[in-house]
Amino acid sequence: MKISKQARREAKELLRSCLVNGLLDENRARQAVRIVIEKKPRGYLAVLSHFQRLLKLDLDRRSARVESALPLAPAMQAGVQANLEKLHGAGLNFVFHPNPALIGGLRIQVGSDVYDGSIQGRLAALEQSF
Repeated sequence: MKISKQARREAKELLRSCLVNGLLDENRARQAVRIVIEKKPRGYLAVLSHFQRLLKLDLDRRSARVESALPLAPAMQAGVQANLEKLHGAGLNFVFHPNPALIGGLRIQVGSDVYDGSIQGRLAALEQSF
């Protein structure tokens, strides 16, 4: 479905109204969707569709997946969290996941940013250079 510029603008405005100190407030988002559905303004389905896409992008931007070859100690997890919050700001949701295929090191994904310091990543880069 093609979304008009007006619908995009309204969806962005709706998202801005749901942010508190730069973080998404889920209750405000639910209330905003409920109000739009009740009022049913012109093109409201396109607005809601784009709003849903913007919400998904915001949630992805605020989630961090940390993979390591072995489970990380709590002190190491706290250090990784502190460093990522310095880079990306507060409000990140962390998921720590052991992945033996990495062999060693860490692979961190925050939204679309990927920080790969794993041995598997280095071996793959070395393989591509040949």
